[in-house]
Amino acid sequence: MSHEPGTDLASARFAAAVPPARRLPLANVRIADLTAVWAGPYATRLLADMGAEVIKVEAVNAPDLLRALHMQPPETERAFDRSAYFNHNNRNKYGVTIDLASASGRALFLRLVRISDVVIENFRADVLDKLGLGYEALRAERPDIVLVSMPGHGKTGPEAGYIAYGTNVEQLAGLVSITGYQGGEPHKSGISYGDPISGTAAAGAVMAALLYRRRSGHGQFIDLAQREALTTLLGEYVVGYSMTGELPRPAGNAHPAWAPHGVYPCAGEDRWLALAVRSDAEFRALCRVIGRIELASDLRFADGLARHRNAAALAEPIAAWTTTQAPFAAAEALQAVGVPAAPVESYRDLLDSDAHLQARGFFEEVTHAVAGTWRMERPVWRFGAAPAHIRINAPGFGEHNRWAFQSLLGLTEQALADLEAGGVIGEVPNMAAHGG
Repeated sequence: MSHEPGTDLASARFAAAVPPARRLPLANVRIADLTAVWAGPYATRLLADMGAEVIKVEAVNAPDLLRALHMQPPETERAFDRSAYFNHNNRNKYGVTIDLASASGRALFLRLVRISDVVIENFRADVLDKLGLGYEALRAERPDIVLVSMPGHGKTGPEAGYIAYGTNVEQLAGLVSITGYQGGEPHKSGISYGDPISGTAAAGAVMAALLYRRRSGHGQFIDLAQREALTTLLGEYVVGYSMTGELPRPAGNAHPAWAPHGVYPCAGEDRWLALAVRSDAEFRALCRVIGRIELASDLRFADGLARHRNAAALAEPIAAWTTTQAPFAAAEALQAVGVPAAPVESYRDLLDSDAHLQARGFFEEVTHAVAGTWRMERPVWRFGAAPAHIRINAPGFGEHNRWAFQSLLGLTEQALADLEAGGVIGEVPNMAAHGG
């Protein structure tokens, strides 16, 4: 890849010429990233988007699992660098390889810890300690280090040793008990929702720990269980059950109090409109737009409670109108009179026809030396002093070994060659470790 570390805002250590007001908020923070798959890499991506210098650590025999999910023919050159899943979650990061299972690899990683501010990992709860890289070992190298461990079940408790992925976490957190439709089977989300929620929580924890360190001079160990992070978003249901003893029931797209509330078919194949009516005034406005003003005087729909009881009777007249409308046009007509409504957008809509996102410059085009060119959402924070953007692509496997180990750690050419000969570092992963 064409990028040379240190030539942009990825690290204030290499950006002395950049005025402080133009630097991103975390430009002075270096993170040693031991995470893989989604929850952990999402956390470090958020931090990298805010300017942190994130150094992602993989191993020849333990590449990030997402590199195996590349959907490329087996003969594709460096297919492990072409995974959309990996490249999406690891932008704005540098990439190195270290075999943490070897003594030489552990020693090399500890040298990296000495010049880092944060270590973050999402191994199973016992892995880091078994490697001899637990919090006390890291503190011995850097007393004020911040360590974030985010195993699926946490570091303690009877399930601490369990393995978890996003699908498990959704079930354990209680989310699946309230999704789907009444009488149907449990229905997971389409994206393993627990992963980005845990990643967001971990990024917030890092920020809080860094603030604590600035005030106290002390580091911090943070135990963040992914299942617990997701359960916190279901607090209304947990508290409701603890107060009443009544279990919440799946309701599909319906709302416990508002009606009409749901999705309605529009003109075209698999096109839909979502709307939510919260008040009598909004209901009257809806009736005017769909040309059914008489519904506003129907006693079955006289107020919110009546509409909720008779919600099924509203589906047909609303759908009779929406099926004649394009979803964007229908949403615009309803929004114009104050009714919350939105088209159900596909990925194609988001990229090609969403005028609002285009006007805000939400998608950026990036070019990867191996994987090609694509569009990706920009960082969601729009800092006025230093606009965040996609500074560098996700790293190729072991791409920044020479920069990190020579420029940062001071290793000689011979030392680097010895590490590579011993399998401690490398630039080609053993994808057989993931069955690929």
